[in-house]
Amino acid sequence: MKPRPMYWLLRREVWEHRGICLAPLVIAGLMVLLFLIAALDPTQRSRPLWLLAPAQQHAAMRIAYDIAAKMIMLTAFIVGVSYCVDALHGERRDRSILFWKSLPVSDFTTVLSKASIPLVILPLLAFAVIFVTDLAILLLGTAFLLLGGLGPTALWSPLQFPSPVALAAIPIASALWFAPLYGWLLLVSGWARRAPFLWAVLPWLALGMVEQFALHTTIVASMLAHSGLPWFGQAFHHEPQFTIPGAPMVSLTPEMFLSMPGLWLGLAFTVACVTAAVRMRRRSVPI
Repeated sequence: MKPRPMYWLLRREVWEHRGICLAPLVIAGLMVLLFLIAALDPTQRSRPLWLLAPAQQHAAMRIAYDIAAKMIMLTAFIVGVSYCVDALHGERRDRSILFWKSLPVSDFTTVLSKASIPLVILPLLAFAVIFVTDLAILLLGTAFLLLGGLGPTALWSPLQFPSPVALAAIPIASALWFAPLYGWLLLVSGWARRAPFLWAVLPWLALGMVEQFALHTTIVASMLAHSGLPWFGQAFHHEPQFTIPGAPMVSLTPEMFLSMPGLWLGLAFTVACVTAAVRMRRRSVPI
């Protein structure tokens, strides 16, 4: 059997950082629980799901899908940032780098496996968790309607349940857009001797403040703001009657997303950061 270093390195990362899998699952469970509470409405502030008008049922389900997807995506993003900050710094801090560098695995493969966690593993996990969570919400909504003596046909309409393709595209597009952030954090994690998160954030803040006071411009601030969430509006198009981001009535627009110059500049920056992180790890020693 041929050795599969990348496979075992990824398993090592997931095993050492259990939060990669646990955090999205915990949030998904909380989202299902909150939907259950809201649908039953024990506070009696409004009517339960099965007593609502069809339009209100549709709106309630769309909001439930949207909130669940957003919270799981936000959790995956936070986990990715936290992981990258500690990915290369942690093994130098606990001196385990001496053991891992003694193995016949290249630094390139090791760093690539760490970069694959936020760029590949977390998006795939987020898609799976979002799909299962939305399906659980749909099944619970169907059960409530059946208990209320109503037909669940409307909830199972193709326009009502989020498309699996759209659900898969959201975490993938998010990972591609935030790849420069993950690459930068990996680079700083491999360089900083302590407090890597501060070293990753403070230079940009200082540069923005110096620019603001010296040149009276906001180029750095605009660049950082642009690295936020414009990708969603470019990757997806909402129907006019639905204003909730992530709603089921959403269509993919990959041609707009892939034509964004910022996307490709960011990916080039990511490659540069990962390459520099590989070189950094070759000279790494315990701290």
